[in-house]
Amino acid sequence: MPEPTQRLRILLIEDEDGLREALRRGLRAEGHEVYASGDGQEGLRLAEEHALDVIVCDILLPSLNGFLICKRLREDGVTTPILMLTAKDGEWDQAEALDGGADDYLTKPFSYVVLRAHLHALARRGAASRRGASIVEVGDVRLDHRVGRCTRAGRAVELSRREQFLLGALLAHAPEIVAKEELLREVWGDDFDGDPNVVEVYIGYLRRKLDVPFARRSIETVRGSGYRWRVEL
Repeated sequence: MPEPTQRLRILLIEDEDGLREALRRGLRAEGHEVYASGDGQEGLRLAEEHALDVIVCDILLPSLNGFLICKRLREDGVTTPILMLTAKDGEWDQAEALDGGADDYLTKPFSYVVLRAHLHALARRGAASRRGASIVEVGDVRLDHRVGRCTRAGRAVELSRREQFLLGALLAHAPEIVAKEELLREVWGDDFDGDPNVVEVYIGYLRRKLDVPFARRSIETVRGSGYRWRVEL
């Protein structure tokens, strides 16, 4: 197995003892610093107390479930990337995880190699976000990456973490056109192997939240080229 490109600080919140310990041993063997808990309340405490690169969190946990952990962390301004572990047939779980602030999900059962790829992709994305501007403002839209807050014309707009990343990419390039492939790389990561039409789905989410309620048409589809945020003069 190749050596990791960087040493990560990872928190595992998983109540299945065998899986948690197997992941902890594997990640520590690669040189990563790993915190682990099988309890939701304790996992939340660890997430708030330590500077982490990635959090891996199961949904069904004693004392506090994964959805609530994710929600409370985002409300407290913790922007650490979160990888949610979901049931194999839990499509609604996956949707709720992303809408609740998770950055990615992985369905059980999964291979260690796949988990490892997801962790490194999330860590790279988190590092890139920290290097970029914390606050992006274009026209009457303001996105604060530090606390995950978005406003338009002074009104708060609730966005999932994935929607925030997508909006941030559009605003950062405005008024230039951003190719669909570039958005996939920036928002979903180099290792994404799902349906590329997910970009269109999330563009639709942003339009319903940022354009329709404000009678705007800021997000433009440039046929054959990609998308852009139209800067109003």
